[in-house]
Amino acid sequence: MTADSQPDERAVRRVALHKGQQTRAAILDAALGLASHMGLEGLSIGALAEVTQMSKSGVFAHFGSREELQISVIREYHAKFEEEVFYPAVREPRGLPRLRSLFERWVKRVSVEIDSGCIYISGAVEFDDRPGPVRDALAQMVVAWHGALERAIQIAVEEGHLAPDTDATQMLFELHGLILALHHDARFLRLPGALDRAQRAFEHVLSHYLSPVGAATTQPARPRASARRR
Repeated sequence: MTADSQPDERAVRRVALHKGQQTRAAILDAALGLASHMGLEGLSIGALAEVTQMSKSGVFAHFGSREELQISVIREYHAKFEEEVFYPAVREPRGLPRLRSLFERWVKRVSVEIDSGCIYISGAVEFDDRPGPVRDALAQMVVAWHGALERAIQIAVEEGHLAPDTDATQMLFELHGLILALHHDARFLRLPGALDRAQRAFEHVLSHYLSPVGAATTQPARPRASARRR
């Protein structure tokens, strides 16, 4: 091997690595689509190979096992959930605006999943009584999201928007219950108006915990005197 050949070989390895990452990402995207419609248990190396038009050995080389494939899909779903729900919401002002944004974006996420399905919810049904790495990975992602939402509730208390005696864990339970009801009515029963009912239910829950300061922030701004005169 000559000194001149080493940079070329490194460049080839970088190109191969980048191509491998692209292929893995494409497989993972297809796997996420399958899991959304068929559940995590519907995932198989064979089904994925057929969808991606790859060989089973080619798919297997990127994940190693069906279990690792399922865990990778859970992590990918969680990453997309954070991008669409969590990160935009935390850019909102602390307190009630951020909490509202978290819930509204969560509802919006459910609304686009009506024809596919929420892996958090379907996965819980599939793995609630099946201990193992897949269940652990799924539970870890759900707990992380619940922790973020509960922290947003606590911050709303600290900002004075929610009553000082607010039980953040209880409020989290109630908000999560609204999402489960929304998913059930919108996806399973196909009931019209489920999204609006979820939003109204959120306002009902919120009204129970609001402080006077928080209640004032929910009131529409009164028109200024000059505007009324016009």
